[in-house]
Amino acid sequence: MYFEKATLNDLDTIIDILSDGRNQLAEAGVNQWQGDYPSRNQITEDIMNGSAYLFHADDQATVGAVAVVPSPDATYDTANAKWLNTTEPYMVIHRVAIHSNHAGNGYATQLFEKIIDHIIRRHPEIKSIRIDTHADNLPMQHLIGKMKFEQVGEMVGVYHQDDVCYVYEKIIK
Repeated sequence: MYFEKATLNDLDTIIDILSDGRNQLAEAGVNQWQGDYPSRNQITEDIMNGSAYLFHADDQATVGAVAVVPSPDATYDTANAKWLNTTEPYMVIHRVAIHSNHAGNGYATQLFEKIIDHIIRRHPEIKSIRIDTHADNLPMQHLIGKMKFEQVGEMVGVYHQDDVCYVYEKIIK
């Protein structure tokens, strides 16, 4: 599995992957991404900022998408969290999705492993990684825990009014 920075030519592919992710969440009864987030404008901004990535299987099939955003990230301005890192630069993993056509192959775990390794190798100034997910998104919570992130708090209403999201952080050395 490998990843590459997305370009504007990849916009529709990312939108398709995230729309499929939205449908997967709805089918699972998770009220995450069920409105206008993530929007086409958000994904365009991710691409323009160099934060959007596509993930490909070894056979070259595009299996997923993710955004890796440098600090500071205003998403966490209102979080009720006890951050592990309060002074050093961090990165945030946002908008993670594996297309349902590729589910069950361990790609989500591989995506996280590759992104974490990339951050450690390419960004030695980064001291921690943050991520959040909806309180009802148990599969993502499991994956985040598997990747040794620590739950540090929660935030309410950041993506949609009344939505509760758990926030996590992982210190990297």
